[in-house]
Amino acid sequence: MNEACSRDLLDEYLSNDDVVYDATQIFDALSDFTRFRILGALSLGEKSVSDLEEICAVSQSAISHQLRLLRDRGLVTARRDGRRVIYSLADEHVTTLISVGLLHAAEPVRASEE
Repeated sequence: MNEACSRDLLDEYLSNDDVVYDATQIFDALSDFTRFRILGALSLGEKSVSDLEEICAVSQSAISHQLRLLRDRGLVTARRDGRRVIYSLADEHVTTLISVGLLHAAEPVRASEE
């Protein structure tokens, strides 16, 4: 286990109901296919709603709805660029969650290719 999450720190976090609840809300947000695709796209760089609409092949209203939930969960941030709103991941922790999830999901695929 790395220093960022020592056993003592992990024990402290697991004993705090607020932290555990917030963590479950993060994983709940990650469990939706469209939200995960949005986060994956944002892990590659900032995107506008229209960019995400094209990448995810869903309507603008669906993208906006999912982005609102992701913002509420602290996973994405937004900034104005003229009339457009540009979205990005909140921090490197979100990138790590997406990367680790994809790597873990790909393990059976890689194993079957060997």
